[in-house]
Amino acid sequence: MTFKKSIIIYGLAMALLMGLLKLFEYRFFVRDMTLELYMGLVAVVFIALGAWIGWRLTHNKTVNAVSSDSFSHDADALKRLGITKREYEVLENIALGLSNQEIADKLFVSTSTIKTHLSSLFLKLEARRRTQAIQKAKELRILP
Repeated sequence: MTFKKSIIIYGLAMALLMGLLKLFEYRFFVRDMTLELYMGLVAVVFIALGAWIGWRLTHNKTVNAVSSDSFSHDADALKRLGITKREYEVLENIALGLSNQEIADKLFVSTSTIKTHLSSLFLKLEARRRTQAIQKAKELRILP
């Protein structure tokens, strides 16, 4: 589902819900319930709808990576650059968009160790930023 389509669906759902709430307001709620209860009900409906839309937008996201069967990294480039196996694991994880803490948790090391690996990778790939390192690794056929 595209982003524009999701926004349009969300907007239409909000308009429909507001219409229904106005209809109920005139018929039932104003007579029997206090204003605080009515506002709480509106808040719960909007939170539930927002959570549902958020889940729909993020649930089907997949990493845009080539399968490992169709890609083989250039082992000569890794050897020439002196990139270790652990540094390569860190490079793969930053390509997936993981933070330093997430990579550390995944590899069972400290964040300072990850920072050390990143510093070493940046020197070896002659990069200043994560995105630049990923781009150079792709150019060298180290990453898919």
